[in-house]
Amino acid sequence: MTNRKGVAELAGSAALGAWAGFAVLALVVTGGHGAPLHLDRSLLSWSVGHRPATAVAVARGLTATGTGVLPYALVALAGLLVGGSRRQRPVTALLGVACLASGQAVRYGVMELTGRARPPYRYWQTHASGLSFPSGHTTTSALTAGLLLLALCLRARHGRLRMCLAVACWAAGVGLTRVYLGVHWATDVLGGWLFAVGWLGAWLCAAAWWLPDRLIPAAASGSGALAGGDAAGAPPEGHAPRDTGRRD
Repeated sequence: MTNRKGVAELAGSAALGAWAGFAVLALVVTGGHGAPLHLDRSLLSWSVGHRPATAVAVARGLTATGTGVLPYALVALAGLLVGGSRRQRPVTALLGVACLASGQAVRYGVMELTGRARPPYRYWQTHASGLSFPSGHTTTSALTAGLLLLALCLRARHGRLRMCLAVACWAAGVGLTRVYLGVHWATDVLGGWLFAVGWLGAWLCAAAWWLPDRLIPAAASGSGALAGGDAAGAPPEGHAPRDTGRRD
């Protein structure tokens, strides 16, 4: 990757910003002993008052896609697509799965440290277990979406924008259903999104700095705009047409 330093710096900056936001939110949550904020109460109250049967059924179906085998399968598939050679594909798939799994492990540790309780059981419209901050479904779907977006940006040739929007909407929808179904506070979902951005940024920064060149996908190490080189079709430096009428 010709511009690996630039990618590392950008990803690292995004990670630092997200971690800073997450740290502030976690301090607010723990400082209040897990008590819901005004935003939490307002959005839960709105959700409870707007639950037609069809909307609840759709929300349950969508929220179910944010956990279990499906996210890992999608991440593995994204890794296989990103790998440009037979040697790269298993490595990129393994790295993607490792990113998701380790993120989940760290998220679980943070959840135990904050010890925030979920909203009251009477508001639940789906099954849930464990503590509340940050939201597990939200974190999982956001991490999965981030890795899918990376794969699409590197490999998709047609319909990239539409596919990226669909992936982003899916992850956002999973997070919002957790509030709508009454099993998470809104700040739990916000914390999951911030955590996912921070974790993905840290992994991408590390990959850009330390991943061997032979494992970098060709689409990420090619020439042109992605690599910061000359535009396609531009004459190389030193062979530009001369202006014979120019006088110094």
